[in-house]
Amino acid sequence: MRTADFDFELPLGLIAQHPAPKRDSSRLLVLHRKENRVEHRQFSDLLGFLRDGDVLVLNNSRVIPARLRGNNAKSGGQFEILLLEETATNDWWAMVRPGKKARIGTQIVFRDTNGQPTKIQATIAKVNDKGHRRLQFSGTPDIGRELEHLGEIPLPPYIHRDGKLPEDKERYQTVFAKAAGSIAAPTAGLHFTPELLAQIRARGVKVCFVTLHVGLGTFLPVKSETLAAHKMHEERFEISEETVQGVNEAKKSGNRVIAVGTTSVRVLESVAAQNNGRLNVYAGKTNIFVFPPFQFQMVDALLTNFHLPCSTLLMLVSAFAAPGETRGREMILSAYAEAVRERYRFFSYGDAMLIL
Repeated sequence: MRTADFDFELPLGLIAQHPAPKRDSSRLLVLHRKENRVEHRQFSDLLGFLRDGDVLVLNNSRVIPARLRGNNAKSGGQFEILLLEETATNDWWAMVRPGKKARIGTQIVFRDTNGQPTKIQATIAKVNDKGHRRLQFSGTPDIGRELEHLGEIPLPPYIHRDGKLPEDKERYQTVFAKAAGSIAAPTAGLHFTPELLAQIRARGVKVCFVTLHVGLGTFLPVKSETLAAHKMHEERFEISEETVQGVNEAKKSGNRVIAVGTTSVRVLESVAAQNNGRLNVYAGKTNIFVFPPFQFQMVDALLTNFHLPCSTLLMLVSAFAAPGETRGREMILSAYAEAVRERYRFFSYGDAMLIL
């Protein structure tokens, strides 16, 4: 399939710039795959679509304050840094702008969130073929422990507004976030409240967690002409014994596994692909790229947000709309056209979609 097949026009006014006033107050578009039928609900109606015995799988990765700002130690020129991956203590791969000024050997002095210079520095030690810089930090035993007062939550680049909102630090984080490591939120989970999760459990639904640290692999656009030519960046993930048991038991008993977010799908399907359709405890990396046609082995229903044109996320939900076939693209783009007509909010702070 071609990348251009997943393009669509979206009015700029539908790109959500602010979070909904309450976590569970978003709208919910429900796509019934067998009938290719949509219905319009509120996110709080999700409970009515869940059944006793279902397993709900969420990504509990925590977003780190990965956006740093600093100055060239010699010239004073400004840099913006987005941390990507820790290779060792005080040793990180990062995106550095402007890249032309970020040469090997350049020293960067970092500023805190108030704009004041600190004693923390980094030296650019290497540049890879993707243009990312390897930074070696000094002035602190562990830069990871300094990020709360040094870094900013890295909101997506399509959120354009004057100034940062104080609530972004809390709202761009799921209420169940635990393991720190993501540079973007697993946004389908942003809709949940502790109260809703308690109601879901009371309904007889088992709530389980996986951890996938969201990195470039999740949100980088597909630039190749064909999908098959696109190579995903690897992202770190873990799946626990409790989740393995819960999901395997659900599949054995004929109950549904409902993934919250495309990252949860990628964890479950990555492990199943390596283990003959079953899960096992695993910690590693995945670069799985799900696009039509794809035969899903673990996930029976998907809760997700509305995604960017030509993104790997849109391709994954298109594959899920019609497993093993290519017609899911038309189903999803038709549902998206309905969402545009009904003025749904798109992307990270937007509304939700449930695919049954």
